Amino acid sequence: MAPEAAGTMPSMSSASTPIRFGSGPQHVLVTGGTGFIGRLLVRALVQDGHRVSVWTRDPAASARRFGDGVACVATLQQLAPCDVVVNLAGARILGWPWTASRRATLLASREGLTRQLVDWIAAQPHRPWLLLSASAIGYYGVQPAGNDAALDETAPPQPMFMSELCQRWEQAALRAAEFGLAVVRLRFGVVLGREGALPQMLLPVRLGLGGPLAGGRQWFSWVHVHDLLRAIAHTWTLADAARAAGQPPATPVYNVTAPGALRQAEFSRAAARQLGRPSWLPTPGLPLRLALGEQAELLTEGQRVVPRQLLASGFAFRFPDVGAALADLC
Repeated sequence: MAPEAAGTMPSMSSASTPIRFGSGPQHVLVTGGTGFIGRLLVRALVQDGHRVSVWTRDPAASARRFGDGVACVATLQQLAPCDVVVNLAGARILGWPWTASRRATLLASREGLTRQLVDWIAAQPHRPWLLLSASAIGYYGVQPAGNDAALDETAPPQPMFMSELCQRWEQAALRAAEFGLAVVRLRFGVVLGREGALPQMLLPVRLGLGGPLAGGRQWFSWVHVHDLLRAIAHTWTLADAARAAGQPPATPVYNVTAPGALRQAEFSRAAARQLGRPSWLPTPGLPLRLALGEQAELLTEGQRVVPRQLLASGFAFRFPDVGAALADLC
């Protein structure tokens, strides 16, 4: 989609209400703040009264986008001391084949950048108390057809690149615990919003070409972007309460996926119903595998991931099923 106009921020879900992050205003550093999720997060933080800084390659363009009230810096050394860090940075996963060069870029944008961030934290006389660091359900690898096991936060990783990438990303973030920070790892499912993956996923449906991909039996684990922002706020508030109670900093991990995981063919039918289009045209998986190699497994095999820890902590999803999510976003 087109970039945001200068001085504006993207609109959030029409069903959204103000989100409360923690118990009071903080200075928050956001990495990846110019991306689809990051821009919505920055807006929500500003609305909640927080002071926000964004680490970005192009501070001038970012400052024009965000307007007054958000400090945009090219280097961490330009930052004033901050209280909370939300680490969302990372190059786009899907699209380019995973050549050796592309794998190096993906690792540098996640593990490498997170290492830089933690090195900066370690050198600060006044360190943040909390790091909320993004990861992905790619940590669990993929599930072949016929494997319907629900994957919670205790499920093991797999020997494939996407899983290795997430493991190294999380390990880089966990090093911040050595310096006294609480570290919250957030494993995102496919994020549905008015930007990001959903417009591309809906395009064939809008054109009347929707249908099962590679048989359509693979699991699709997703989350509405508004629930993702609320999950960030929820886990922040939990860490804040633990800190106020004098508990030592913890390093929990949460799957940020709606409880309503479904199969790819079911998602396609739900999207078609919402858009008033047919959903019958099967798409074979072989062309994707030939074009994308190992990356295609994320689309043709998928994962059935459940948010066990979020639900156990009392989080209530605003959009637990895909029909409600698509109705809001379409």
